[in-house]
Amino acid sequence: MVDRAFLYRAPTTVADADAIADWLEDRVEASVAVRDRFLDVHRDEELAERFAEARVTSPYDRATGNTMVGTVRYEERALEHPEREGGVLYDGRRVQRGLNGALPPEERGLETLHVAVLDRAIGTWGDHDGRWHKRVSVLGQPALVSVPGLYEAPAKPEEYYREKQRHSLLSGDTPPREVLENRVEGEFLVENDPRTTDALKGYALQAYDFLETGEPFCDREGCRLFDAHYHGDLIAAQLREPEFCSEHARRYDRA
Repeated sequence: MVDRAFLYRAPTTVADADAIADWLEDRVEASVAVRDRFLDVHRDEELAERFAEARVTSPYDRATGNTMVGTVRYEERALEHPEREGGVLYDGRRVQRGLNGALPPEERGLETLHVAVLDRAIGTWGDHDGRWHKRVSVLGQPALVSVPGLYEAPAKPEEYYREKQRHSLLSGDTPPREVLENRVEGEFLVENDPRTTDALKGYALQAYDFLETGEPFCDREGCRLFDAHYHGDLIAAQLREPEFCSEHARRYDRA
C-alpha cells in the first residue's frame, strides 16, 4: 500500500507541481509532498550517460543510445541548463530504469511513490507497428510524466497538422497557439497551455493507482484514469465533469 508520494517539479514548464500535489492529496490515502526537479534531487555521476543511452535515434529502430563523447556532453549541459534541452525523444522505460537506480534504496519500495514531472519527451516502442510512440506517462517506479508529451503524444485533429504545415511553409516557423485554435475545429492542448496543470492531475493519480492496484488504466472514456490517445479524449477525461467513472469515483471522488 502506498503511504507516501513525492511529486517533482519541472521548473522549465508551466506545470504547477504544488497544485497537482494538493489535488492528489485530497483524493488518496497517502501523504503527498513536493520536491524540486527530480534530475537535481537524485542526480548521480551516471545520469547524463543514462540519458544518452536512452536516446531514440530513429522512429523505426528499436535500438537506442548514442554514448559518443559529444552526446554525453550535451546531456550533461541539459542537466545543468534544462531550458536548452529539446527536440530529443527518449526511451521512457530505459529512462525509468536509470532514474530508479538513482533513488536512495530506502525510497525504492512500492510504499513510496515518486512522480517525476519531466520537461523531456519520452516514448515507448510499439511491437504492433514497429515504431516509437510518444507518451504522456510511463507508469512504475518512478512514474514519469512528460509535459511535452501532454501536447505531442495524443493525436490532434487532422486539420491541425494541415494548418501547421501550411503556416510553416509560408512563414518558416510554428504558428502561435491562438492561430491554430482559431483556424482548427476541435479541442487540443499546445505548448505552455494554461490547462496543463489541470490536465496533469489525472496522470499523477494514474501513477498512484498503478502502484496501489497494479491496474494500469481505466477503460472507460471520460474517467481521469483513462489512457487517451486523442486530444479530444484527453480533454474529456481530464478537463470535463464528472472526473471519474462510477468505479473510480467510489475510490477517489472526495467531493
